Amino acid sequence: MSVPAWAGGLVGLVSGGVALGVAQLVAGVVGPAAFPVVAVGDAAVDAAPAPLKDFAIAAFGENDKAVLVGGVLVVLAVVAALIGVLARRRLSLGFAGFAVFGVVGLLAVLTRPDTGVLDLLPTVVGTLAGAWALRSLLRRATTFTPALAPAYDRAPQPAMVPGASVDDEDARLEEGPEDEPERPAVMRAGGWVPEFDRRRLLTGVAGGVVVAGAATWLGREFGGRQAVDAARTSVALPKPATPAKPLPAGVDFKLPGLSSFVTPNKDFYRVDTAIVVPQVDPDDWTLRIHGLVDRPVELTYADLLGRPLTEADVTLTCVSNDVGGPYVGNARWLGVRMADVLREAGLRSDADMLLSTSADGFTCGTPVDVIMDGRDALFAIAMNGEALPVDHGFPVRQVVPGLYGYVSATKWVVDIKVTRFDEDEAYWTPRGWAAKGPIKTQSRIDIPGYGDRLKAGRTTIAGVAWAQHTGVDAVEVRVDSGQWRVAKLAEVPGPDTWRQWSIDWDATPGEHAIQVRATDAAGRTQTDQLAPPAPDGATGWHTVTVQVS
Repeated sequence: MSVPAWAGGLVGLVSGGVALGVAQLVAGVVGPAAFPVVAVGDAAVDAAPAPLKDFAIAAFGENDKAVLVGGVLVVLAVVAALIGVLARRRLSLGFAGFAVFGVVGLLAVLTRPDTGVLDLLPTVVGTLAGAWALRSLLRRATTFTPALAPAYDRAPQPAMVPGASVDDEDARLEEGPEDEPERPAVMRAGGWVPEFDRRRLLTGVAGGVVVAGAATWLGREFGGRQAVDAARTSVALPKPATPAKPLPAGVDFKLPGLSSFVTPNKDFYRVDTAIVVPQVDPDDWTLRIHGLVDRPVELTYADLLGRPLTEADVTLTCVSNDVGGPYVGNARWLGVRMADVLREAGLRSDADMLLSTSADGFTCGTPVDVIMDGRDALFAIAMNGEALPVDHGFPVRQVVPGLYGYVSATKWVVDIKVTRFDEDEAYWTPRGWAAKGPIKTQSRIDIPGYGDRLKAGRTTIAGVAWAQHTGVDAVEVRVDSGQWRVAKLAEVPGPDTWRQWSIDWDATPGEHAIQVRATDAAGRTQTDQLAPPAPDGATGWHTVTVQVS
C-alpha cells in the first residue's frame, strides 16, 4: 500500500481517539470508573510504590491525578500512532495492536472494586470502534486507478473488483514478484495501481475527530455531573440545632498575601485518590454502619438532613503536606455528629477502628476513641454555608478535628465497618503510612514569600499556625538564627482551627533567612528536626529566604 508513514501515524492517532471517545460514551452510561483510561490510572496508583506517590504529590500537588491521566493519554497517543504506521503495511498488525490495548484495559477494569460484567463494555466497544476506524481510514487513504504498466516482470494481474476491500488488495499485492514467471517485455492495459489519496484521507480524519469529540462530550454529559450538580444546588440546608459561635473580632488580620481565616471553597486544597470525582446522587446515597455494633444502621441523605445538625469551624490538614506546604485549609462545616450515630448503633467494647469506605472504593481507618471523646467529628453535608462541593465529598464526607485527612476525612463516604486495627487495614497503611495520624503542631510563613525582594525598613512577617484540637498558644519568629521574638496572635473560636500570627521586622540590606515555630496549648513546641511527610507527618521549622535592598 502506498500510504506514507506520516499518514499512517495520523490514521492511528485518530482511530485511538475514536476508541477512547466511544469508550467514554459507553462509560457515561455504565459508570465513569469503567472508562479504561481511568481504570488504568487507578491501577497505576494502587501499584505504584510509596516513594513514587510521595514524589507525585510533592512535584504536582493537587494536579497529580491530572498529570497521571495526561501521561496515560500521551502513551496511548504515541502507541496508537505507531499502530497506524504498522497497519498501513499489514492491517492485521493494527488489529493486533488494538487487541493488546483492549486486554490491558479489561485487566485494569477487573482490578477495581465491585466490577460487574457491564463495566467491561466500554473497553470492548471502544476497542472495536477503534479497529473499525483504523480500517475505514486506511481504505479512504488508498484509491486504485487503471494504468498502462510494463508486464515483463509480472504475470497478468486480475482487475480490482469495484467495492473490494483494501486489505484484500493488500494481500494480493503482498505476493512477491519473485514467485511469478518472467514475461516478455510488452505493454499491457487494464491493471490497477494503488495510489495515496490525501484529500479522502483528510476528510475521513476530520470525520473521525468529530466522532471522537462528540462521543467524549456525550459520555461526560451522561456521566451525571450536571445531574449531580443540579441535585446539589437544590439542597435546602436545615438550620443547625447547635450553631457555631460567631467568629470573634480580630480573627483575621486581613493582610495582603496572608491566608484568610476562612478558606473559600474554590481555594480549598484537594488531595485524594480519585482519578474521576465520584458523581453521587443524594437520592441514591446511603450510609451503612455495621461490624462490631449491636444494631447495624443504614441512613439515607434525607435521614441525615432530618437529624439534629452541628456547625463547627475545623481546619483540615493533609499528611502529605511538607513543612510550609499548601495542603491545609479552614472551613465552617455542618453535619451530624458521628458519635451520636455510633451510639445508636451500639459500639462493642472491643471496637477501636472505623473502616470507612468512599464511593470510589478508597478506605480510611479512624480511631474510635477520637470520635467518641466529645470533639466535633461530623458526617458533614455542608461547607462554608453551602452543600458540599462535589470535589470535596458531596453528598456526605467525614470531618474529624485533630487527625490527618488520610485517617479521618473520607469523602463520598458510603460505608463504615466498626472493627479493630489488628484485624483490618485501610488504603494507606500497607503502603507505608502510620495506622493512626494525629496532627503535628506546625506553622507557616505566608508573607514575605520565599525569594521575595524587599525594601529596607519596617515590614510585616505573617502566617498561620495549627495544632488541631489542642490549639496554638504561641508563635515565635527569628531572623538569621538570632533571638526568637514572640509574634502577635489573632483570635480564634476554639482549638480546632488554625491561627493567624504577625510580627514587625526592621529589615536591613542583604540576604536574610526567616524562621517560625509554634507552641501548642499543651506546652509542646514544634521540633526543629526535619522529617518528611511519610509515615506520619512532616516536622521542622518553616524557613524563607528574602533579599532586602
